[in-house]
Amino acid sequence: MGALSFLARLGEVVPSTPKPARRPDLKYRLLFTLAAVMIFYAMASVAVYPQMSGVGPRLPALLQVVFAATTGTLAQLGIGPIVTAGLIIQVLAGGKLIELDLTKPEDRKLFTQAEKGLALIIGAVEATGFALAYRQNAFVTASIALQFFIGALILLMLDEAIQKGYGIGSGVSLFILAGVARTIVWEAFAPVSVQVYQLDGSSKSYYYGVVPYVVGGVLGGEVDLGRLVYGYVPGYLAGGERALLPSLVGLASTFVLLLIIVYLQGMKINIPVTIQRAPGIRGRIPLNFLYVSNIPVLLAGILVSNILLIRNMVEAYLPQHRWLASGLESVLVYLSPPRGLLDVIYDPVRTAIYAALLVGLAVLFGLMWVEVGGLSPASQAENLVKSGISIPGMRSNPKALELVLSKYVYPLAVLSSIIVALLAVTADVFSVFGGGIGLLLAAGILQQMYTALTYEQALEMYPVLRKLVGE
Repeated sequence: MGALSFLARLGEVVPSTPKPARRPDLKYRLLFTLAAVMIFYAMASVAVYPQMSGVGPRLPALLQVVFAATTGTLAQLGIGPIVTAGLIIQVLAGGKLIELDLTKPEDRKLFTQAEKGLALIIGAVEATGFALAYRQNAFVTASIALQFFIGALILLMLDEAIQKGYGIGSGVSLFILAGVARTIVWEAFAPVSVQVYQLDGSSKSYYYGVVPYVVGGVLGGEVDLGRLVYGYVPGYLAGGERALLPSLVGLASTFVLLLIIVYLQGMKINIPVTIQRAPGIRGRIPLNFLYVSNIPVLLAGILVSNILLIRNMVEAYLPQHRWLASGLESVLVYLSPPRGLLDVIYDPVRTAIYAALLVGLAVLFGLMWVEVGGLSPASQAENLVKSGISIPGMRSNPKALELVLSKYVYPLAVLSSIIVALLAVTADVFSVFGGGIGLLLAAGILQQMYTALTYEQALEMYPVLRKLVGE
């Protein structure tokens, strides 16, 4: 507990928002949530000073989605320190490497403060690392690192204020949703033009957003079928990469896949139970069909992004170990998602290998998360016994309950990991806006926020319920 106590004391350094004596009304909380989103968008639009185009770190696209980060801005770190610290403490607690009983208020407070303290350390290290990548003098490097750190600190404070009741949901989920929503809106409606260069040196401009492109094409009498279906236009962008722009198929696939994800997230597997204090009363405990949610694919994506970062660092700082960079590059070829339908058509073998690897990693991480995330049959059985709930026809024995629950939990963990991985592959194949993993995260967060809003509206309309639930 010494390390946790140190981290908790460090977490107390962060200015903490006091918990409101009385829960604010729904209108105030919605306004506060909207203000937090506006602050996040402002930070993601303000470049650090001094601005240096063409240099600095380039985060993989997945990390920018997962961590709500924007390269070169005050939101360079995004919620990365918060998410990373939370995952580390959660894994340590779930694996019983640290003794914490989250049912006790003092242990919950210690967990929260230690998470904040670890987030500060991770934020300071990441801010320094990203600032060093600019390769400037010590004064400029320290200035950039401080701006990155302050940006992460602001998001940490906003997240805490929202969770304490000033907003709706959690700041981490809100910022991820805001980042994905901005990407979707930008790819659908961005009125800016991009230059596509031909091999002969000529160039042609295209609207980046698919809706302005379609409108402009209809009015101008020129619409490229390849752009509408595959997002492909002949030529290359300024950076030398193949020109793949948002497509109409991608826009339609985004809405279709979003509906499928929401439907799957609403499916439940009901387990019949009985209450010990009232044996005649029976009920059901619902287990989510997507039992491990999108965590397996998220962890697999973070693993791939870390391999990419290591490859980039080896190329930049260890040129004498070119063999290592080449080896990592070969691995990344089969761990990188296809860039639309054209990649599937021209290289179906690589797509099949990528899908198989992603499904395998997802199942592995899904089973791991069940054990360390408090979702195992043993943890669930222990919680049921503490709540006075048992399976009909069985004694209230944790071991017996564990055997019954294991028949549901592990198959659900494997099946849901496979389904989520296949959804992510499908999203990448059809070039959905926001990316496959980003859309999975956004769909889950949207459903959580809808549930939270429904709950808050019920409390506003029926004040008696507030007393019943202890609000």
